[in-house]
Amino acid sequence: MTDSLLAARDLGHAFGTVVALHSVNFDVPPGRIGLVGANGAGKTTLIQILLGILTPTTGTATVFENDATTEFLSVRGRVGYMPENDCLPLDMTAADFLIHAAGLAGLPGNAARQRASDVLTLAGLHEERFRRIGGFSTGMKQRTKLAQAIVGHPDLVFLDEPTAGLDPEGREDMLDLISRLGGFGINALVSSHVLGDIERTCDWVLMLDGGRVIRSGPLDQLVEDDVASVEIIGDRTAVAAALTDAGATVEHDGRHLLVRAPDSDPFLLIRDALAATGAGMLSLGPRSTSLEDVFLSQEGSE
Repeated sequence: MTDSLLAARDLGHAFGTVVALHSVNFDVPPGRIGLVGANGAGKTTLIQILLGILTPTTGTATVFENDATTEFLSVRGRVGYMPENDCLPLDMTAADFLIHAAGLAGLPGNAARQRASDVLTLAGLHEERFRRIGGFSTGMKQRTKLAQAIVGHPDLVFLDEPTAGLDPEGREDMLDLISRLGGFGINALVSSHVLGDIERTCDWVLMLDGGRVIRSGPLDQLVEDDVASVEIIGDRTAVAAALTDAGATVEHDGRHLLVRAPDSDPFLLIRDALAATGAGMLSLGPRSTSLEDVFLSQEGSE
């Protein structure tokens, strides 16, 4: 793949005897990328390598085709970072903190103040911008971290567990903000173990498990919406064989058959298979796969 936003070749990293990443390879295009996996899967380690904070034990990683280890200054000049951990200066106001962050990104005084005001308004903190961060709720602190990540006009932001600790309303607000980043020309890598958040906000998924890449691809190719689920009365094997002969792919899921037919209507194929075999059915309906289904199926294949 050319013009990759992010790429890795045989990338590995170990903390002493603990291996966090095992020979990782991927190419990721521009857009909103979901970096998913359980806690301890290697997500934060990968982000820190891409930022040039950690030096990989083996292999290489690139951001905008710049080597993340040897050209990290070029990388950092184009990215923003929202870390997972608490890192905010609690005795500063949100406005002063954002003005300082904008200045570090190279904006002169008046431009930094205007940019800070605009970004805090975008993050829903306009009314609170002159309050000290130490008095903020968890949701307000998370929005402040996101605001500092984008205040420097980055081409790409790394968001590490951006919804951590948020209540349902705060989570919705954060996901809406992330979804809007593309409209401002900002690519995003969203790291999360909450797969539903990734489905809401991203168009590409990079899936890690135990420090290894187990899937990487467009979200719409990983998550299927055209699967029919039917519970059979009678000979399920005969129905499955008739469906297979008709060109469908059939998977047994307990008492149900999951039927995929990319070039046909799976419901019509099920109708014909039932008529041909004389079997009946207890239930029939669509079944959408989720990222959780994909992740669990990949775990089971390891």
